[in-house]
Amino acid sequence: MFEAGLVELQDLVRVLEEGSLGLDESIARFERGISLLRRCYQALERAEQKIELLTGFDRSGNPVIAAFDATATLDATSVAPVKRQAKTGRKRPEPEAQPGLSLPEEKDRSLPLF
Repeated sequence: MFEAGLVELQDLVRVLEEGSLGLDESIARFERGISLLRRCYQALERAEQKIELLTGFDRSGNPVIAAFDATATLDATSVAPVKRQAKTGRKRPEPEAQPGLSLPEEKDRSLPLF
């Protein structure tokens, strides 16, 4: 169920990004996508509730388990949201440095002078 919904959602996104549909059909597909997205999130939440972590073994050799903690470990305030850009053939702007984050060093791409 989850996998089929995800595949359909990916197909909907691809078709919508192409921009070949009319407004009414685009809205209908967008609404279908929202419905699929909700179903996928609900399926993930149900799966997370079933997950248990093996934390070790007791003296008798029996597994010791704990409930899975689905709390996010990434502080959402420290990462800037990603903005999608229309496909126009233009080069994307370079990412900006965030306080507390460092960007990888860029290699020197200059050509040797003769």
